[in-house]
Amino acid sequence: MTQNDIVQKLWNLCDVLRDDGINYSDYVTELVLLLFIKMEQENADNGVLQAHKLPEFARWKTLLGLSGLNLLNHYRSALLQLSQSTDPLIAAIYADAQTRLKEARHLEQLIKSLEGIDWFSAAKDGLGDLYEGLLEKNASETKSGAGQYFTPRPLIDSIVHLMQPQPGETIQDPAAGTAGFLIAADRYMREHTDDYFDLNERERAFQRNRAFLGMELVSGTRRLALMNCLLHGMEGDDAGVVHLGNTLGSAGAGLPRSDIILSNPPFGTAKGGGGPTRDDLTYQTSNKQLAFVQHIVRHLKDDGRAAVVLPDNVLFEAGVGAEIRRDLMDKCRLHTILRLPTGIFYAQGVKTNVLFFHKIGQAATGSTDEVWVYDMRANAPKFGKRTPLTRAHFAEFEAVFGEDCNGFSPRTDQGESGRWRRFSREEVRARGDSLDISWLKDDNAEDAADLPEPAVLAREAMDELNGALEELEAILAELGEEISA
Repeated sequence: MTQNDIVQKLWNLCDVLRDDGINYSDYVTELVLLLFIKMEQENADNGVLQAHKLPEFARWKTLLGLSGLNLLNHYRSALLQLSQSTDPLIAAIYADAQTRLKEARHLEQLIKSLEGIDWFSAAKDGLGDLYEGLLEKNASETKSGAGQYFTPRPLIDSIVHLMQPQPGETIQDPAAGTAGFLIAADRYMREHTDDYFDLNERERAFQRNRAFLGMELVSGTRRLALMNCLLHGMEGDDAGVVHLGNTLGSAGAGLPRSDIILSNPPFGTAKGGGGPTRDDLTYQTSNKQLAFVQHIVRHLKDDGRAAVVLPDNVLFEAGVGAEIRRDLMDKCRLHTILRLPTGIFYAQGVKTNVLFFHKIGQAATGSTDEVWVYDMRANAPKFGKRTPLTRAHFAEFEAVFGEDCNGFSPRTDQGESGRWRRFSREEVRARGDSLDISWLKDDNAEDAADLPEPAVLAREAMDELNGALEELEAILAELGEEISA
């Protein structure tokens, strides 16, 4: 059984949850509360965890020995006790956790289904990767609304490969989501150190508890991130790898400076027109990405490096946007911009880029003398469910980027017909410091020949409609229960 097969089996269990009146937005949260207990048992049995993290009353074997209302009541009580655990990490994972299951038979069915999965096959690739596959599946289902927290793994893996994180370095993601960047960085280092076997015990402890740090604003997403990290052997400090807080508030100001920052900050403008509440950012703006750029520049150590996913508007916005870009190019050597194709994020139509930069110093000026741009967007495939993004799509970009993580490898301009161009700081300045640079004619303008077959479009529209009806039915059912009560 492949990992994809197991992910699909797990996703199919959502039908059981739906029978108990639980809608798409709560599917994965409900499933992972139980799934984590099972995976913790498997990891403890196979030596991935040094010892059980969960107390006896909340372990998988305890749940297996119960049935009926005894099981449901015990499970409800166990979630409450876990949320009050003296272990701060377990308390954080199960903060405010409660099951919405009303039928004991549905809980029994879930437990039996999870027990029947071939976990031996899953463990060969790592239960953490299996869990991450479930998060990706959830993100790809537009009805779940989870796509905003998930960056495509092929993009993450390509970025981490180019950034080359090393043991002993501190790595931060100030908009951690489900911790995809941090986990990919850990995976990269494990692959290059024989699963940290090349390190001594002190160095391994640093990787486990101090190397990675993220911040996430949404408590439910942070729960998924903490589970994800723990299943990958990343424990962090007393609050876990991912802390709960607003990076654009006082909590973010307290984050330490780091050797590497990897992030995909949330898109959009602060609601209500308000901006960051912290007072250590030089430029006031309600644009969240521009505020995150300032945070990242400020919280990089001197000689540190960063790769950040940003939408097009950050590259061309005038006024304060131009001032923030100038500040970035003064304090950091902005050496590479990757123009990403549309359709690779689950928020369809968003045009994004990756900025790669190397911080010279907080007081430095004129650090950027040239910017290299790779256009992966023009004449690119139309990515989506029918044409998924893969790591192979980044092969040419990785080749021209070179082997130096700070962009010092020799580079050759491919000219106006190529995807890889050099622009001097003077040329960028002449553009009003706009970094929204394109030169290739995009022949992919949609026409009738490019559109899917009408039957395909009709089926997709019907799927979306059915999903909306399911959510509406769940809402009406909840309202009915409240009225009856």
